[in-house]
Amino acid sequence: MAPLYHELVRRGAKIALLHTGQHKDLAQPMYDFFGMQPDYSLHLNRTASTLEHLSALLIEKIGQVLVQTTPRAVLVHGDTSSALMAALSAFYQKIPVAHVEAGLRSGDRYDPFPEEINRELITRLATWHFAPTPQAALNLMREGIAEDRIRMVGNSIVDAVAIAQQELKADERRQVPLYADPQLPAKRLQGRRVILVTAHRRENWDGPILSVAKAIKTLITELPDTLVVWPVHANPIVMQTVHSVLGKLPKKLAQSVLLVDPLSYPVLIDLLSKAWLVLTDSGGIQEEAASLHAPILVLRETTERPELIEVGAGRLVGTRHDDIVDAVRSLWNNPDEYATMKVARNPFGDGTAAAQMVEALLTRQA
Repeated sequence: MAPLYHELVRRGAKIALLHTGQHKDLAQPMYDFFGMQPDYSLHLNRTASTLEHLSALLIEKIGQVLVQTTPRAVLVHGDTSSALMAALSAFYQKIPVAHVEAGLRSGDRYDPFPEEINRELITRLATWHFAPTPQAALNLMREGIAEDRIRMVGNSIVDAVAIAQQELKADERRQVPLYADPQLPAKRLQGRRVILVTAHRRENWDGPILSVAKAIKTLITELPDTLVVWPVHANPIVMQTVHSVLGKLPKKLAQSVLLVDPLSYPVLIDLLSKAWLVLTDSGGIQEEAASLHAPILVLRETTERPELIEVGAGRLVGTRHDDIVDAVRSLWNNPDEYATMKVARNPFGDGTAAAQMVEALLTRQA
C-alpha cells in the first residue's frame, strides 16, 4: 500500500493510515523505509490464537477508528483477516470500500485458509475493485461484479519493488550500507548460488513445512556451492518445525544454510535480486520475485496467481519432499530450462498501479 499512500499524498488527498497492531516488529521498519507513519495504531489484547478472537478484536477496534475519523472511503489490501474486518466495519458504517488486489481466486475455499474466503467476502462489500491482472478481473465478472466497478491496474507491489530498488541503488552510490543485515555476512553469500526459502502459511504448518525442511536438507547434501537462506517466520510452530530439521546440522552441512530472523523489506528485495532460486508459499514474494526475474517454485497445492505459472516465471510444486527435490534438481541440471524461467515477463503490471488507482478514487470512477 506504500505506493498508493504516497500517490494520494502527492495528489493532495487527506488520508489516515491505520496499523492494525499485528506484527509490529516487522511492520515498523517497513513504515520507516517507506516514509509513512501510522496515524492510528491498534492495541490488540490477544488472549487466544483463534481466528474468531482476532476477528472480534479487529472489527471492534477498527470500528472505533472509523467512527472517530468518518472517512469518505476505506482502502483495504489483499485477503488478510485485517482487510476483511476493516471492510466489514466500513460497510456497517455505510462507508465505501476500495479493494486493492481484488479478484484473486484459488478455487479451493480452504486453500489458502482463511484467505480464499476472506477475499471472496471483501468482494461482496467493495465498491471499487482494483484487479492486478486480466484473470483477476475476469474472476470478479464471473461472480457478478459489474465491469464498470472493476479496474485492471496491475499490482502495486511492482511499484513498491521499484521504489526499493531505487533506494538500494542510491545506497550503493553513497557507499553506505544503510540496509545491510548482519545476519547475511557478505562472505557467506559471495560465490554461492543463493536459494531463498520462505514458508509460513497456516495450511502448511506442521507436516508440509516439515517436508520442505527435509527437502532442503536433501538438496544441500547434493548441490555444491549452494547457500540456502531461510528467514524463519516468528510463529512458534513454524520456528520449531524448521529448527528441528535444520537447526543442528553437522558443521559441513551447516555452512550451506542460514536460518535468520525475518528480514527488512529492502534487505529482502536485495536478496531476491541476487537469488538463484526462490522457494515460497507467500503470495507477495511470488510477485516480488517475478518483478526481479528470480525463478520461483511455489510451495503450495493451489494458487490464486496462475499468471505466474502461465508465463513460465514459476512452477507449482507443492510441499512433498520428492517433488521439491526433483524440481530443484531439474533446474540445476538444465541451464536452458532455468534460463527460460529467468527471462519470463512479469505478469503483475508495469509499476503504474498506484497512479491508476488514485485517479479512479479521486474521480469517483466506480
